Amino acid sequence: MLKGKFDKILLIIAVMFCTLPMGAQNDAYNTFSPYSMYGIGDLSKFGTAYNRSMGGVGIATRDKRNLNILNPAAVTERDIQSFMFDFSISQGNRYYAQNDIHSSNNTFNINSITMSFPIFKPMAMYVGIAPYSDIGYKVSAWETDQNIIAHTGSILNTVQGYGGLYNLYSGVGYNLFKGFSVGGELDYIFGNLHKDNSFQMASSSHRSISSGYTMTLKAMTGKFGVQYAFPVAKDVSAVVGATYKLQTNLRGTVDRFEIQTISSINDSTPSPRTYSDTLGNGKVKLASEIGVGLALKGGDKWTAEVNYIRSDWSSTGMDKVIGFANVGNAVFSATTSQSIRAGFSYVPNRNDIRYYRRRVTYRAGAYWDQAYCKIDGNDLNAVGLTFGATLPVFRLYNGLTVGMDFGQRGSKANGLVRERYVSFNIGLNIHDIWFIKTRYD
Repeated sequence: MLKGKFDKILLIIAVMFCTLPMGAQNDAYNTFSPYSMYGIGDLSKFGTAYNRSMGGVGIATRDKRNLNILNPAAVTERDIQSFMFDFSISQGNRYYAQNDIHSSNNTFNINSITMSFPIFKPMAMYVGIAPYSDIGYKVSAWETDQNIIAHTGSILNTVQGYGGLYNLYSGVGYNLFKGFSVGGELDYIFGNLHKDNSFQMASSSHRSISSGYTMTLKAMTGKFGVQYAFPVAKDVSAVVGATYKLQTNLRGTVDRFEIQTISSINDSTPSPRTYSDTLGNGKVKLASEIGVGLALKGGDKWTAEVNYIRSDWSSTGMDKVIGFANVGNAVFSATTSQSIRAGFSYVPNRNDIRYYRRRVTYRAGAYWDQAYCKIDGNDLNAVGLTFGATLPVFRLYNGLTVGMDFGQRGSKANGLVRERYVSFNIGLNIHDIWFIKTRYD
């Protein structure tokens, strides 16, 4: 019997690595936003569909029915012999406006793949993979300066970026004593980012120029978490939680290339000029992060939670190294990112045997995010609302979570781009009881 369970583990691990995107193509973006051209791109919202449908909370969440990967101490909240597997995806729709210009784009991405199992009674662990950051943009514009095009002819300038970083993580939690849990997580971050810039000359007597950066990056970091649960009233308990992620050096290489061509010369394979810069000695860093949370639970019926997260990127060097900083015409500066998140869940009657809808868990949330970068000295803020529900399927704690996130990032003031978005999240949570000793053959 145990052999069959281990075969399932190996199969799930194989699925996790087979579904990992190994590299984005030019026409396949995990995200699409002009703001992703700066630094390492858009930082992904870490968490399962369960977390996302509640505004992104999870630092103080203790729920044995759902996997919570936002605090490694939360993995100890489980049935002793339970195995859990969570797979979640998202589909995003974005609408952009700058002055009188409007456009839209759709994307699809895998949010996370995680499995969790007990080690012994007070200890459990999890392992998984999720996006860490994504780059996706393509912007083209004709040169309008008459003093330039009078001598060169028409010029089309195109900037484009794609790729992403991924987080391979493994965490363990331990119940020190009743109500108090601690946990630690090891994170390996890796991936490739591509940023290209081209000037296409209409005149055959002038050189067209293509240049850009290919960054192969990696980093190791860790996160620590604590949670303490205690009763506050009849059938009502509270959970306080905190997490801290370590600052770490970003390592790898930044390769720059430049290709010059003249359309009147039939040369389909011009030799590029390249140079490479090796990152090291703390030249570029990933910022540390601290988060705190408070949750109230009304038995097995409702939960309310609020989180605050802060991360200081101003000393990471992200805005001073080529490839990260000098993209586009706007001035990019790293700053402090902050986030306030709130969420609420409610289930009418989890054990109702007559009406299925009463066993459904309904969720809602809200958030405010301040990005880790400033554009031309302007903060980049996002606000949004989330809604979702977990539909119980089959037996035990198996469930299908569906959610929606809609909000706005940026504004049209000061020449910025306003993004309005609607994202749909789907997560499948699989639960089983493993390692049960058979009594009869």
